[in-house]
Amino acid sequence: MRYLALAADYDGTLASHDRVSDDTVRAVERLRKSGRRAILVTGRRVDDLLSVCPCARLFDLVVAENGAIVYDPATREEARYANPPPKLLLKGLRERGVNPLEIGQVVVGTHAAQRATVQDVIWELGLEAQVIGNRGALMVLPAGVNKAKGLERALRKLGLSRHEVVGIGDAENDHSFLELCECSVAVANAVPSLKASASLETTAENGNGVIELIDELIANDLRRLDNRLEQHLIPLGTAADGRVVNLPPFGHNMLVAGPSGSGKSTLTAGVIERLIEKDFQVCIVDPEGDYGTLGDVVALGNQWRAPSLTEILSILEDPKVNLSINLLGIPLGDRPEFFGQLIPNLQAMRARTGRPHWLVLDEAHHMLPDTWGHTGSALPNRLGETLLVTVHPEHVAPEILAPIDIVVAIGSSPEETLARFGRATGRTLPWPEGLTREPEQVVAWFVDDAQPPFAMRPMPGRAERVRHHRKYAEGDLRWHSFYFRGPDGRHNLKVQNLAIFCQIAQGIDEQTWLFHLRRGDYSRWFRYAVRDEFLAEEAHRVEQRTDLPPAQTRQMITELVQARYTLPE
Repeated sequence: MRYLALAADYDGTLASHDRVSDDTVRAVERLRKSGRRAILVTGRRVDDLLSVCPCARLFDLVVAENGAIVYDPATREEARYANPPPKLLLKGLRERGVNPLEIGQVVVGTHAAQRATVQDVIWELGLEAQVIGNRGALMVLPAGVNKAKGLERALRKLGLSRHEVVGIGDAENDHSFLELCECSVAVANAVPSLKASASLETTAENGNGVIELIDELIANDLRRLDNRLEQHLIPLGTAADGRVVNLPPFGHNMLVAGPSGSGKSTLTAGVIERLIEKDFQVCIVDPEGDYGTLGDVVALGNQWRAPSLTEILSILEDPKVNLSINLLGIPLGDRPEFFGQLIPNLQAMRARTGRPHWLVLDEAHHMLPDTWGHTGSALPNRLGETLLVTVHPEHVAPEILAPIDIVVAIGSSPEETLARFGRATGRTLPWPEGLTREPEQVVAWFVDDAQPPFAMRPMPGRAERVRHHRKYAEGDLRWHSFYFRGPDGRHNLKVQNLAIFCQIAQGIDEQTWLFHLRRGDYSRWFRYAVRDEFLAEEAHRVEQRTDLPPAQTRQMITELVQARYTLPE
């Protein structure tokens, strides 16, 4: 189920002339029985709403006073999120004869015909307040208070994000909350500006339009809008003809594949950044600790401590939190079993809340190898909205590769990478004759689109990630480790990451330090094992300096590493 909640305006949408029809009430009841939530979003005061809307009990929460109040019909508890109207404002409006004057906990309401007088009073008193229209009515509210803010608070109480919600409304004050919703709907009697901005318009007016929407939600989850909500598409890059290549954020699975050091993590990090920018919750299974320092991502676990399922699930309960699960503390052979326990719990959370929206699985050939015999029984048939990253697609369990419908091949041999994916999944690669790629391009294959692969220039991410790359800073480079051996091989000190390199560099004897310095071993390791060209070039400059004392070269190179990377304290 894609849409887990309906947020509906009251006057002019659910209700006509203060009344909700019996047919509309029954439609809301059907919506609730389908497993979806219902949220009422209104400019009315709570007491006023309850006096005219006996069906308020059908809603999980009521956002009242145009976003300033969130009311729970089950407990009758109210939460106020703005200050009461200033006494100076009320005094000024009364002195100027503004009538009627409806005063709520936060909102002040009157007729639209009083707009000029109301604005004059606010101006003369120097108050920070906003005047909002609602067809023939007018509301005065503190700056920043609107239906979107109230709906956002209600969603957070329910553990939902905006991407699980369809919103429906009719008037000017509904713009903000409809823009917040994944899908916005205007009833047929809505004001023209709302119709122009909505994703969908009903054929019927008022409550009948709401019935129309609810019936389609229950029947097919608004399938006709799949991949048509352009504001939510995630840009991947630019094709040779200049068109933007997008990742639809729902109903697709993606594979990023290519040799080590080709830029898979960089491309993946850019996709993660853009998902987060559009409020999609991302959960990253991060075997090497590569993604924990991305902006707006909480890192859980390290090489000394493995994360627990309870920690993971409790953190993901907050729709605003994105999580990187660092698996350095779990032995390589135990990781498939850990993932086999994790994924059913994430799938249960997705069924309940729609989140996490995207699961990113790095080093997928280690996490879910084709040699792991429990894949079919431990994992669901459909992972859903998953991004796999791997060097060897042919070594990933076939059950995991089967739902992949977007493949991005990185590196110098994209045809061979895509062919390995094709052989692993039983698909024929339709490689177009004459397809070439420039050095900065990748090759994308939308497998189910009956279109051949094409070259694409990937969209870069915002952050420079090498500086914080934890795999190099505090992970284990294994066979890419550096060894302080010295002349005649008198030592055999293994350096599996940059933190240990800095520690040993400060304590190793001078003869051993100079032996590797003069051979250019430090810059060579930085270039080919750590894969940091900038660090390698700067270290090479130090290696070429024969006028510096050994102690100064140690200090310069270790400070270069520390400035370039975030090392553990």
